[in-house]
Amino acid sequence: MQHIIDKDLEMDQKMNDEFQKELSKNTYVIRNLNDTIHGELTRGQKLSDAVARFGGSWGFIISFIVILIVWMAFNVVHFLGINFDPYPFILLNLFLSCIAAIQAPIIMMSQNRQAQRDRFDAENDYRTNTKSEMEIRILHEKIDQLNEVQWPHLLDIQKMQVEVLSELENEIQSNRAEQERSNNPQHRRHRNRNQ
Repeated sequence: MQHIIDKDLEMDQKMNDEFQKELSKNTYVIRNLNDTIHGELTRGQKLSDAVARFGGSWGFIISFIVILIVWMAFNVVHFLGINFDPYPFILLNLFLSCIAAIQAPIIMMSQNRQAQRDRFDAENDYRTNTKSEMEIRILHEKIDQLNEVQWPHLLDIQKMQVEVLSELENEIQSNRAEQERSNNPQHRRHRNRNQ
């Protein structure tokens, strides 16, 4: 029985060591995206992010509508005799085209950086999932080892203990019966006569 217990303890220790070894591995180090992405930004990249942030906001849309209305109002009403862009608003069209031509590549730079951040994020997710998969695999092995080896041995040990307990109980009962017989006055007289 001691051999079975020692063998189970040895297997359990081996599984625990393997699990601890896998947990302590630094092969799947997760990187902080804020350090890797924002720590390396140049002024141009920071500017493109700011332009993309402002260009995709309600503040930009509202301010642009206000500028267009003021531009057209100045040129239609001839406020203070100013009429620098008459009705077909050719200068306004040129201005809008220039803004779109400049803003589009700047926004694309910011989107490319966001795509790079998404790639880093996906790589971190992959590393996390791989580490989790390894840990789960080891836990499955440990549970399988418990199911296949240790629990049957524990049942055998428990059966042995039950047998030992029933033997002890039988001995106790026989000792009690003998003690009762020796304490019984009739039994004493019978024993004294025989001597």
